[in-house]
Amino acid sequence: MSRLQVVSGKGGTGKTTVAAALALALATEGKRTLLVEVEGRQGIAQLFETEALPYEERKIAVAPGGGEVYALAIDAERALLDYLQMFYKLGSAGRALKKLGAIDFATTIAPGVRDVLLTGKACEAVRRREKHGGFRYDHVVMDAPPTGRITRFLNVNDEVAGLAKIGPIHHQAQAVMRVLKSPETAVHLVTLLEEMPVQETADGIAELREAGLPVGGVVVNMVRPHVLDEDAVRAARGDHRDGIAKALASAGVGGSARLVGPLLEQAAEHAQRVELEREQRETLAKLQVPTYELPFLGEGADIAGLYRLARELRKLGVGA
Repeated sequence: MSRLQVVSGKGGTGKTTVAAALALALATEGKRTLLVEVEGRQGIAQLFETEALPYEERKIAVAPGGGEVYALAIDAERALLDYLQMFYKLGSAGRALKKLGAIDFATTIAPGVRDVLLTGKACEAVRRREKHGGFRYDHVVMDAPPTGRITRFLNVNDEVAGLAKIGPIHHQAQAVMRVLKSPETAVHLVTLLEEMPVQETADGIAELREAGLPVGGVVVNMVRPHVLDEDAVRAARGDHRDGIAKALASAGVGGSARLVGPLLEQAAEHAQRVELEREQRETLAKLQVPTYELPFLGEGADIAGLYRLARELRKLGVGA
């Protein structure tokens, strides 16, 4: 089982919700999970209905069976200060550099430095051990950048390692890549049963594989139930106006003649959606990765919804 679970996906697919639910699922039965945010959107805090996350690991939820979920919003500037202290023992000098604007320059202008710091902090949490020798966290779940940027985000350490042939930066980048390209890591992509998200998922998986990064699975989010069976879907494509009018009249439905047109339109739209979803499932099957489906939550992704999705993810075995 991979200990670093990276969750990405096209914007609007609910990747942050899936990452949060996965953290809850992995923390079940006494496990401890760290949920990491790297984009500075405070999406985790909103989902768990808590105050904005600081740059420290804070317990935000208790999973079924007594497990714990901690969360961390990684700040690139603070991570760089940690890095300077760890490798160069700068201490107060590093804080002085921040005041002078050097830290902001390094994290926004220097190529790749920001992503190295963000991935490095997450990998440090994966490797961290307690005094008794066990891992601090059983799992680390990263709410990562969208699919279009995920490969470069995770692979940027290779670029930095190529630029810095020796020294602490080189060794740090190599250590991070050893985690990211190992069985300790799995990169999951979240999608919807729609053409653009599915195509972006296929492209993302191809890029991850080309870069040698470990693909986990595809999580199909917000799957709506089919309200018509196959026979009804096929019937919706035909002209059954008279039959429907007679059926409504025999059932005692008043004004049945006016209802026939809208009912047929809705049935046709549903049939089109079912066909589209079938096509997208066929496309996903060709990717040859595990695919998991999560239900659409009509009430929204509140706390109760997160726990419901966590139960579904655990039942499906995502991350196992």
